[in-house]
Amino acid sequence: MASVLVTGGLGAIGAPLTEELERRGHDVWVADRPWNERERYYRCDVSEYRQLERVFADREFDYVYHLGAEFGRRNGEDFYETMWQSNAVGTKNVCRLQAEHDFRLIFSSSSEVYGDYDDVMEESVPLEEGPRQLNDYAISKWVNEQQIMNAADRHGTESVRVRFFNTYGPGERYSEYRSVVCKFCYRALHDLPYHVYEDHHRSFTYIDDTVRTLANVVDSFHPGEVYNIAGEEYYDIEELSNMVLGYLGKDDEQVEYRGTEEHNTLNKKASVEKAVRDLGHEQRVSLEEGIPRTIDWMREHYDIE
Repeated sequence: MASVLVTGGLGAIGAPLTEELERRGHDVWVADRPWNERERYYRCDVSEYRQLERVFADREFDYVYHLGAEFGRRNGEDFYETMWQSNAVGTKNVCRLQAEHDFRLIFSSSSEVYGDYDDVMEESVPLEEGPRQLNDYAISKWVNEQQIMNAADRHGTESVRVRFFNTYGPGERYSEYRSVVCKFCYRALHDLPYHVYEDHHRSFTYIDDTVRTLANVVDSFHPGEVYNIAGEEYYDIEELSNMVLGYLGKDDEQVEYRGTEEHNTLNKKASVEKAVRDLGHEQRVSLEEGIPRTIDWMREHYDIE
């Protein structure tokens, strides 16, 4: 059994990850910003060093999953001050405390670091090809990865980076800044208009598949490695919209088709060979299965008949 801290442990990925790690017998603590009644919980903003320092002064951890961050391209533009403070300063705080307390770090990065690269996204691409990140959120995640690599060089810290590709599913509450699957499902369910950039293609990952692979890192920790966590299916955004509408039995009267979205990667096709080899990654839930599960959860969560 390992002692584990999950920053951002109340979030769409952090909450089910915490449950999965506990199910496997680990002693799991959560750090997040809201008040919460959870017993093993620290109220903490990772961008505030004093608050984070108190967590590690209180308890030693074998592993830290660092998921505490601001999420999303539009969020990073509309609230860039908060995003940079949370993502860049927050990760720097974690790196400094890692050097002092010697825990192993699992960092949540993003497919956004691949920027304008337009081929199969293998993990070596950002360093070897130097793609241009297309928005502040993407830039911040690449900054975070470099902070972690620099800390390993300077202090000998041990970390693993994981890059999420469009994780979606039950537990993700709607906002305009959430995943495209979440937005389509919510807006179609509520008969609200939405727009589709049909020129874009994505790999999608159901939440259970992401969480299972992420939890496996504790049991198969390879310092310095970076992994894509992604589904192996590949769809354009119009196909995604059609699946959502098809399950709901609705037409596309409320959909506006816009072609290409500026400042957004056209195609995100992930290589997952490393995650399969080292972490036992496996796509068990297809997009066709995951969309109904997501919509059914939303019906219950938002009390929709």
